[in-house]
Amino acid sequence: MRQKPTVLAREIVASSRLFRVEEVQLRFSNGVERTYERLVGRGAGYGAVMIVAMIDAEHALLVEEYCGGTDEYELSLPKGLIEPGEDVLAAAERELKEEAGYGARQLEHLTELSLSPGYMSQKIQVVLATELYEERLEGDEPEPMRVERVNLRELSALVQNPQFSEGRALAALYLVRDLLTQRGVFQS
Repeated sequence: MRQKPTVLAREIVASSRLFRVEEVQLRFSNGVERTYERLVGRGAGYGAVMIVAMIDAEHALLVEEYCGGTDEYELSLPKGLIEPGEDVLAAAERELKEEAGYGARQLEHLTELSLSPGYMSQKIQVVLATELYEERLEGDEPEPMRVERVNLRELSALVQNPQFSEGRALAALYLVRDLLTQRGVFQS
């Protein structure tokens, strides 16, 4: 196992309402020193959750929302921040109801993913939601989200959709497809 670099100094060099940019001075085991910058979240760091909600054995729900980073309306999986005192599964249930208008009788935490570990500290918890039922909660979204279905057999076609670009969502969909195939629920 490789030895992690020694942290020589840390400093917040920029800050906004949502993010902080941290500069980290490092010394590697071979003596080379480098300065890294990374985006770190603000607040208590409760994390975030992304939900693969299966409406049936083959179809997951996608939501369309405006994304400030790309300045476009994009399709992705329902997701959001975990509130203080809330566990991962409760956050998944709440976000699913707020964004897609569904609850789930079965929720299963699958894994944790990062977006860009070289530059960002944030990670997201991936949850599988099954046995869905209609129920909507009011959330903090500025406008209603359109809900679509994606067939797990058509994930390679989904990547060609100009409204779909989120790598974490694609990884979560493939993960669920493989898991459901292993469990005999989904026949690929």
